[in-house]
Amino acid sequence: MSVEQLLAALSGYLLGSIPFGLLLTRAAGLGDVRTIGSGNIGATNVLRTGNKGLAAATLLLDLAKGFVPVFLAARWYPGLEGWVALGAVIGHCFPVWLKFKGGKGVATTAGVCFGLAWPVGLAYAAMWLGMVALTRISSLGGMSAAVAAPVAAYALGLNDLYPFLIAIAALIIWLHRANIGRLANGTEPKLGGKE
Repeated sequence: MSVEQLLAALSGYLLGSIPFGLLLTRAAGLGDVRTIGSGNIGATNVLRTGNKGLAAATLLLDLAKGFVPVFLAARWYPGLEGWVALGAVIGHCFPVWLKFKGGKGVATTAGVCFGLAWPVGLAYAAMWLGMVALTRISSLGGMSAAVAAPVAAYALGLNDLYPFLIAIAALIIWLHRANIGRLANGTEPKLGGKE
């Protein structure tokens, strides 16, 4: 890894590590979102506070912290956007400010995919929406979308992005290992239900 690649990954990490779900729920007087549901800081867990507006805001901001740095890197520092993308997702999942305990990266990865190549972002979003519409299970949508992104990149011939999207997909699936166990047991909660 070159110095430029390291700096790109670190810049992505710092932006990705902003814990919007936690900041918004605290600002709204709802306390620490990590004490409810799955304990994560992402939009799905923010939704468990019962505040749909905050959950939507968390989703949009988590998307933005993936999209904006990658989009800008692709234009200002072409060739480094994959490193920024990987850093942003790692930052969301393992933020230094929260003792490296963050979210599972699904929304931030969506932003990253749109920033890297909009067709990959569309494939990611379509898979997530389709799977959630069919099953109402957020984790299944997130994992399926994570797998769809590198497949789409490969199909489109985006060979320079493919390794980064594979790494991100592997990370997201690993972070969902408890969800995979619950899916196998038939106990994974559906959207709108209790965890």
